[in-house]
Amino acid sequence: MNRFSRWLVRRWRAPTLASRILLWPPAAVFSILAACRRHAYRRGWFRVQRLPVPVVVVGNLTVGGSGKTPLVIHLVTALQVAGWSPGVVSRGYGGAGGDARRVDGDTGPELVGDEPALVHWICGCPVAVGADRPAAARALVPDCDVIVADDGLQHYALGRDIEIAVVDGHEGLGNGWPLPAGPLREAPSRLGSVDFVAVRDGERKGAWPIDVHADTVHRVDGSGEPEPLDAWRDRYVHAVAGIGVPERFYSQLERAGIMIERHTFADHHAYRPEDFDFGDERPVLMTRKDAVKCRLFPDARLHYVAARVDDRSRLAAAIVDRLNNLQATER
Repeated sequence: MNRFSRWLVRRWRAPTLASRILLWPPAAVFSILAACRRHAYRRGWFRVQRLPVPVVVVGNLTVGGSGKTPLVIHLVTALQVAGWSPGVVSRGYGGAGGDARRVDGDTGPELVGDEPALVHWICGCPVAVGADRPAAARALVPDCDVIVADDGLQHYALGRDIEIAVVDGHEGLGNGWPLPAGPLREAPSRLGSVDFVAVRDGERKGAWPIDVHADTVHRVDGSGEPEPLDAWRDRYVHAVAGIGVPERFYSQLERAGIMIERHTFADHHAYRPEDFDFGDERPVLMTRKDAVKCRLFPDARLHYVAARVDDRSRLAAAIVDRLNNLQATER
């Protein structure tokens, strides 16, 4: 996060007279333009591209991390278990190119972005990225009977059958203001038009709660057997996080009784082996999103914590049922 971004986040939480004068007028313009753009797609003035298979969009209203990718992985796994053949499409934030391209086992995160590489690593499903999301999604259609879009709630050029908005249970919708005066990409009323509102680690009236728990510890290089996180209680480790909300990861480790020294990197940071030169041989714990960029590092200290989605509201099952009903209707 650069200096201006850090200043913005501080002003969202503690606005000053100067920040109000500076940020509120462009926020009003942004809000009007976002509403006009959505209206133009709804009226058919801008082209919406439909695919021959159903599309499920998992997105949010705010900038920053709200937990979309863990839900995407959970949903893809549920679809696979239910007999569907899902594919995942993403813009590929942090990737090097804008053209539509497939992700495979040899594709590095530096080319396609962290989340697409992670989804392919964990789920083994077809994944495609590209700034032109409909084109990237079409690249998956020959191998998939449902497309899950990781992010893209505001990418209206891609037609969708189901919309899921993810809300962080702690941050909510921030200060309720649009960019740049707040974190909102669209008005809060947009939540009323989606099919499902999922709240991560919290509650919200009318929403589907999901919890994401740190579960097991794995070696980043793939060797050895996974260990329960509880086995690391009372150990002193380096905790590394290059994600949207690093404090969430640190808190999970501390609640598990692990003593940590924090090392925070920018979201989507491109790790190098020297980033882990901490001057000792203590083990390093990181998120799976970080680990996907470190798999080839010859460092036995590196471990990642796998997260488990506790879908206590059975959100994934409800989405699978909705897709089954859509399929039955089209027959």
